[in-house]
Order: sequence, then C-alpha cells, then structure tokens
Amino acid sequence: MILAIAAGGALGSVARYLMAGWIGHLFGPAFPLGVMLVNILGSAVMGALAEAMALAWNASPDMRAFLTVGILGGFTTFSSFSLDAVLLIQRGDLGWAAVYVLGSVVLSLLGLVAGLHLVRLFMT
Repeated sequence: MILAIAAGGALGSVARYLMAGWIGHLFGPAFPLGVMLVNILGSAVMGALAEAMALAWNASPDMRAFLTVGILGGFTTFSSFSLDAVLLIQRGDLGWAAVYVLGSVVLSLLGLVAGLHLVRLFMT
C-alpha cells in the first residue's frame, strides 16, 4: 500500500505542477488561479471517487489509497480537506464542520505567515 501511495503521490504532484503552471502561464501570475482550479478539480474528483467507491466500485484498498491518498493527495490536499468537511456536514456535525473549515483555513494561513517570519528572523 505504501508503494501505491508513493507512486500516486508522485503522479499527482507532477500533474499539479504542470496544470497550475500551464494555467498560470495562460492567465498570468497576479492571482493563483492555477492552484485554485487544481484544488477545485481535485475536490470534484475526490467526491466522484468517494461516491463511486461507496455505491458501486469495489476497489481494492491499495487502489483506493493509490487514487485518493496518492494521486489526489499529491495533486491537492484540498480534496481530502473538502471530503472531510462534507462528511462532517452529512453526519450532521455542523458545528464541528465549521470549526474544521474555519480552523483549517485560518490556522493554515497563520501557520504559513509564522513560518515566513521565523525564516526571515533567522535568515536575515
């Protein structure tokens, strides 16, 4: 299973790099449209795969891991985030879904800013 995830992650990461770069080249660097579209597409594919595997497709655990954790995880971790948030909502855990969504976005942004400042502090 680890090899399946690693192989999928490599493919997904390369696909993200190429697609985000191509879209960025087409529309310019002023807004990260490439990354945004990758996140949206990855989330849509994650939803389609999750539903297909829940309803009809009896994929092996290795194939599930290859596609979801590997390819889509490498393509965008936003797809996993989106699936987790929707599952919370579908279970009726609206409060926890709100905490998860807002906390993930806000704290991830703050974490990035903290990382930037720590590196600047020690590197300049």
